[in-house]
Amino acid sequence: MSVVESIEEAGICRKKLTVAVPAPAVEAEVSRVENEYRSRARIPGFRKGKVPLHIVRQRFGEDIKQDVIERLVPRYWHQAQAESEIKALLPPQVESVDYDAGTDLKFVATVEIRPDIDPIDLTAFDLPDHETDPTDDEVADAIEDIRSRVATRVEVERPAERGDLVAGTLSSPESDALPHGQDPPKAQSVEFEVGDESVWEELSLAVMGKSAGQKADFERTEPEGDPPVKKRFSLEITVVRERVLANLDDAFAARVGKFESFENFRSDVRARVHAAKEQNRRHLRERALLDQLRDRHSFGLPEGVVRREIEFLLREYSEELAARGADLSAEKIDWNRLGEEAKPQAERRVHARLVLDAVAEEMNLEISEAEFETALAHIAASQGKTPIVMRQELDKADKLIDLRLQLVRQKVISELLDESAPQEVDPGDQSDPVEPVDS
Repeated sequence: MSVVESIEEAGICRKKLTVAVPAPAVEAEVSRVENEYRSRARIPGFRKGKVPLHIVRQRFGEDIKQDVIERLVPRYWHQAQAESEIKALLPPQVESVDYDAGTDLKFVATVEIRPDIDPIDLTAFDLPDHETDPTDDEVADAIEDIRSRVATRVEVERPAERGDLVAGTLSSPESDALPHGQDPPKAQSVEFEVGDESVWEELSLAVMGKSAGQKADFERTEPEGDPPVKKRFSLEITVVRERVLANLDDAFAARVGKFESFENFRSDVRARVHAAKEQNRRHLRERALLDQLRDRHSFGLPEGVVRREIEFLLREYSEELAARGADLSAEKIDWNRLGEEAKPQAERRVHARLVLDAVAEEMNLEISEAEFETALAHIAASQGKTPIVMRQELDKADKLIDLRLQLVRQKVISELLDESAPQEVDPGDQSDPVEPVDS
C-alpha cells in the first residue's frame, strides 16, 4: 500500500507530497512510546515502571504525541521518497502534520528535486590546449623566487625600498571618533615585505622612503563596510632590513633541497614548473568544459540549493575575514548585499553540479568501492589519519555521501577531458571539486 496520497508541482525543481502513515502503524508507534514513558516515569505513589497508562497519557500526552510525530515523519518520508522515486537534493520541509488518535497521520512535505535534463549534449567541446613545457625564462624566474624566499635579512639605516622587510607598530589614531566608553583599537606589531601583493598597497607606499624611528601615516578604505569606510593608520617603523641574496651555486642547491649540484636543483625546478603548468592547463580546460556544459543545458535552478550555496560562500568569506584579524562584530557588513553579489557564483556552482550529475547518469558512471577506498586512503594519509578514522569522522559529519558525489563528478570531468583518473578531492572542505574552476 502506497503512503503517498498526492504529488504536486510547487515551483521550479520543487515537489509537494502528501504522505499518509497508516493508522495501525501510528498506533503501534504510540504504544511503543507510551511504554517507554511508562518505564521511565517517576510519579509519587507509584513504583518506577508501574504507573498506569491512563496517568502516563494524562501527564505526558503532548510529549508522547510529539515524539511519535518526530519518529514517524522521517521514516515515512524515506518510504514516500522511494515509492515516488523523488531525487531529493535537500531534506524536506514538513509544512503541516495532521494527526488524531485512531486515524492516519498525514503530513505535507515540500522538497527540492533534481531537474530533468534531456537531452544531454556531449558533442565535441572546444577546450584550450596550452603549452606545458617550461621556458628557460620561467625556470629562471622560479629559481629567483626561491632565492628571494631563502634570502637572509640585514638591518640597514637607509630608507625602506621595495623588497625590504619592515617591522613596526601599526595603530589607528581615531579614538576621538569612537563612541563614549569604547576603547580605541590596540596597536599591533607587524612585519611585512614592502611591495608584497598580500600587503595593503597604501601601507607599502607609505613606508617607502622612511627609515627606522620615523612614522608612516596613511589612509585606507575598508571595502568590507557598507558604505565603505575610510580609516586613518599610522605605522611607527622600528627596523628596516634588506634582502641579501645567495650565490646560485652547488652550496645554494644543497641548502634549499640537499641537491648534489645546482644542475640537479635546476632540473627539479623545471619539473615543478612543468607540473604547475600542467595543473593550470587542466584548470583552464575544466573551466571551459563546465562553461560549455552550462551553456548547452539551460534549466531553472532549485532555489533552496542556491540559497544554501550562498550561505556557504558567505560563511567561507567570514572565516577568511576572521583569519585576517577582522572583528566581524565591529564591522558594518551588509550580508544581504554580499549575498546578492555571491548569488551568480552560487548559481554557477549549483548549475555545474546538477549537469555533472545528469551526465554521470547518462554515461552510467559510478565510483566503485575500490575507487572509493583508494580515495579515502589518500585523504586519510594527507591528514595523518588511518582510513578507518577518516571514514568514522566523515560518517559522523554526514559527509560520506557528499564525498562519493564529489568523486563521481570529478570522474565525469576526467572522462570528458579524456583523462585516465579523477583528481583527488578534500572532504574536509564543504566545497565541491568543480568549484575552484568557477570564474
